[in-house]
Amino acid sequence: MEMTGEQLIPLPQQDTWRALNDTEILNACIPGCETIEQLSEDEYRLVMTVKVGPVSAKFRGKMTLSNVTPPHTYTLLFEGQGGIAGFAKGQASVQLGPGDGGTRLGYTVKAMVGGKLAQVGARLIDGVAMKLADQFFSEFNKRAGGDA
Repeated sequence: MEMTGEQLIPLPQQDTWRALNDTEILNACIPGCETIEQLSEDEYRLVMTVKVGPVSAKFRGKMTLSNVTPPHTYTLLFEGQGGIAGFAKGQASVQLGPGDGGTRLGYTVKAMVGGKLAQVGARLIDGVAMKLADQFFSEFNKRAGGDA
């Protein structure tokens, strides 16, 4: 699966960067996220529940940041195990720049799923991924801006 997108965040770039690295904000914004814990400057452990069609699973995994250039860009590597439901792994590149009245956030995600998740079909997985991204950014814009 590949997905690209762009969002206008109604905050200055430095504030957007800070919010993207705040585990409390991320925990509240990532759909299905139960916990996110920072293990080191660039490594996180998380637990989240995801439902894709008939398959629902609790994933335990880790995220690692690389190519970090504050407050402009980073690459997020992720991998998670969902028991019999399967696994997910991939990477997301995030770029921040000045935008009209805020910060323009661009992202490119490449992910691979296996196990029962892979059996539900690429179109269903892509649809769920787009919905989760929309939910994340909607909540992120509220929380990062102090509206929640």
